[in-house]
Amino acid sequence: MSAPPAPGASVATARSAARSDFAALTGVIRNAGLLERRHGYYAVKIGTTLLAFLAVCAGFVLLGDTWWQLGTAVLLAVMSTQLAFLGHDAGHRQVLRSGRANDRLGRVLAGLVGISYGWWMGKHTRHHAKPNHEDEDPDLDIPILAFTRDQSRGRSGFVRWTAKHQAVLFFPLLLLEGLSLHWTSVQTVWRGEVKARRLEAALLLAHTAVYLGAVFLVLPPGLAIAFIAVHQGLFGVYMGCSFAPGHKGMPTYTDDTAPDFLRKQVLSSRDVRGGPWVDLALGGLNHQIEHHLFPSMPRANLRRAQPLVREFCDQRGIEYAQCGLLRTYGHVLQHLHEVGAPLRAQDAARRAGTVS
Repeated sequence: MSAPPAPGASVATARSAARSDFAALTGVIRNAGLLERRHGYYAVKIGTTLLAFLAVCAGFVLLGDTWWQLGTAVLLAVMSTQLAFLGHDAGHRQVLRSGRANDRLGRVLAGLVGISYGWWMGKHTRHHAKPNHEDEDPDLDIPILAFTRDQSRGRSGFVRWTAKHQAVLFFPLLLLEGLSLHWTSVQTVWRGEVKARRLEAALLLAHTAVYLGAVFLVLPPGLAIAFIAVHQGLFGVYMGCSFAPGHKGMPTYTDDTAPDFLRKQVLSSRDVRGGPWVDLALGGLNHQIEHHLFPSMPRANLRRAQPLVREFCDQRGIEYAQCGLLRTYGHVLQHLHEVGAPLRAQDAARRAGTVS
């Protein structure tokens, strides 16, 4: 008779099998050449994006004092987000070979947008390490929203009201996301919580001076304020609508319930269906599962990796979430509505006099 397995042997075996699964998938992706740099793609992508951004800026100056400038503000919001997408790629080492070169590029792109690269890198790295972790994913730590039932408990005052109605307020609140990104960047650099603090401070100051100086020199005060409101508001909406579909409404976990790396990244993420135009509009973030499994994979390779990853997951019984863009937003809003339901029920009970 064979001896019973040693205590913990089954756990160790499961962990070994999980590591083997990810190693096997990595081999499939590497053999397909999908982890190799795409220098030509990024040379064209960065060049055309910068040219389009400069064209919008030139158009702003040439158009002058007219309310048609609000249309320019819309275009500038689009181009600001596209530059942010490229900064995201550089932060993940997708563009150039060395980390230092990618960081230099990322800081320049972040400076054009007016965001601290160092702050964003720290926050986003923690998110990738533990996506949808209820305690450690910074993307779930938004005080005026609740993404889990535990987060909704103990809320009071204004943050309780926003959590209670968060499904309705979600898109309007995104209008403030752009200003929040700028303000948090300034606070983080001011407190010295980033590397290359002086460089980051110089980039933020230069962006603010050029941006506000140009707007108020070209436009009268009232129109200038309207321009900034439209630009920053739509920038926030575009950024939020690009990043939220990947994880919001997907399962969350704690240290006690966390699966292995492969399953953690796949089960907490969602892909968005669509063609090349969706890739362009969402900066490749529509392939969220592939991006989280292989963060350094160049954006241009994510679409080719998607069927390989999905087939691999299907073979091992790992649920792979994918749906259309509008349906994705529906899932996000439905999840937010369900999380706020206990708060609404408590208030309804109080009004009915059944809860003291």
